[in-house]
Amino acid sequence: MKPAPFAYERPRDLPAALAAMASTDGVTKIIAGGQSLGPMLNLRLVAPDLIVDIAGLAELKHVERSGDDLVIGACVTHADIEDGRIPDVTRGAMQRVAAAIAYRAVRNRGTVGGSLSHADPSADWVSALSALGATLTLRSATGTRQVAMKDFIVGALESVLASGEMIESVRVPMMAASARWGYAKACRKTGEFAHAIGAVLIDPDAGKARIVIGAVEAAPIVIDEALELFGGRISSDFGRKFDPRVADALLAKAGVTDAADRHIHVAVLRKAIAEAVK
Repeated sequence: MKPAPFAYERPRDLPAALAAMASTDGVTKIIAGGQSLGPMLNLRLVAPDLIVDIAGLAELKHVERSGDDLVIGACVTHADIEDGRIPDVTRGAMQRVAAAIAYRAVRNRGTVGGSLSHADPSADWVSALSALGATLTLRSATGTRQVAMKDFIVGALESVLASGEMIESVRVPMMAASARWGYAKACRKTGEFAHAIGAVLIDPDAGKARIVIGAVEAAPIVIDEALELFGGRISSDFGRKFDPRVADALLAKAGVTDAADRHIHVAVLRKAIAEAVK
């Protein structure tokens, strides 16, 4: 099967891209790496009136340090991060996440902004950047706004992006020297989307922990103050204090009704916590 007919524009710069998105009354889709949109077009799961190709926009490939934060343009690829072509404020956490995304051919083309815009609950950056406390800059022809990554996804393949709006950049805060990072996922085979994700950022010195349970066929479960998972307090032996019963209850409350699915999610989360302990 091939895509339904559509108009195509390849704007010269970001303002032109935003103007093109605002100029149509029909359905507009943005394409950069095309690793998700391409197959959906071929299967006619989407049939846009206009596709705006932003792959060549230098503004969206820009990367800079802003204070202690790293600002990543939406068109930075997974491979750019994996290969260390951008600065790192996460002590290798983002590199490890990027290196485990799909296959190298996908990582060469797929972009951070594209992955987030697609809003697949099983996508790595959706959970990882929520755990890292990232903030997104969304831009349209009328202005910009800031949205915390944990608030960006509202459901499976659903985000807060409005019509005519795109992700411009991702701001990732520097990881504290005392913080510990763990990330794990379960896939039926290497390279496939995960059916369970656990991401943890734990700082025993500050007594804080942020936990994300992803790939739950909805918005990720983000627990900003995860003390209840560790007996009410984060200490240096947090790995031994993890209570899987609390995690299971959180999953059940979030609508994961199948006990076997909950067991897989809890096991993956335990694996992520064990990685953070190392």
